[in-house]
Amino acid sequence: MLTPETYTLNLRGRLYSLASPKVMAIINVTPDSFFPGSRTPDRTSIECRVETAIAQGADMLDIGGYSSRPGAPEVSEDEEYSRLASGLEIIRRKAPDAIVSVDTFRSGVARRCVLEWGADIINDISAGMLDPLMAPVAAELGTPVVLMHMRGTPATMQSLTDYRDPVADVISELAERISIFRSHGVADVIADPGFGFAKTTEQNYRLMRHLEEFRALECPLLVGISRKSMIYRPLGITPSEALPGTTALNMASLLKGAAILRVHDVAEAVQTVKIFNLLSHA
Repeated sequence: MLTPETYTLNLRGRLYSLASPKVMAIINVTPDSFFPGSRTPDRTSIECRVETAIAQGADMLDIGGYSSRPGAPEVSEDEEYSRLASGLEIIRRKAPDAIVSVDTFRSGVARRCVLEWGADIINDISAGMLDPLMAPVAAELGTPVVLMHMRGTPATMQSLTDYRDPVADVISELAERISIFRSHGVADVIADPGFGFAKTTEQNYRLMRHLEEFRALECPLLVGISRKSMIYRPLGITPSEALPGTTALNMASLLKGAAILRVHDVAEAVQTVKIFNLLSHA
């Protein structure tokens, strides 16, 4: 079992410790997320999702308005922001002190969510590759950023899985993106290996097996494998049946140094973190 580094994030002027792993709840304000059980297309379902996630012990809420699943339709910047704003209004009304991460690769959307709704973290699936302004905007806002490894776009990524060494290449490519953001003055970076993005199932499991090597990036690690195809396809099941497999890989991630679990199923992830903490201090 790894001894995790103690990282902190500056969230709007207050230090937030990641000494114990955190659970980030997925809030999808989209009509077409790959997991039907996570869709919250109207105000009532958004309110229910937010209230449930908070009650079950979520440490953070990650709200997204643009599905990144392969084949998802294009969403305009105005439509993406409109979806996010509808969800953020509910979050700030229902849980004004919640730590909110906004899942977007567009710097203009990120800026509005931070300035108008007090979003605490920017979660960019492209690590700034789809919008070169993301790094300077994040630096200007002083906001921590999740940088995920991906190649191409959600529409093209699954044709870009040719790696010399998946582990070394993903770490190297992420390190390059992290360096760019830090050169612009972004102090707090969270790394996400990008399970399922421009990776085959075999490559995903190789990354998981060697996850501890991502410590070389010297930043907290976020893992998002919740109900993904790397779980349900090898098992011959559907995303709706993939919670046990998700829980197994979430524990594996924690044992290998993950600081944040991004999940659909909050209660189960919170229990997993509690059991991990008991193991760590036994």
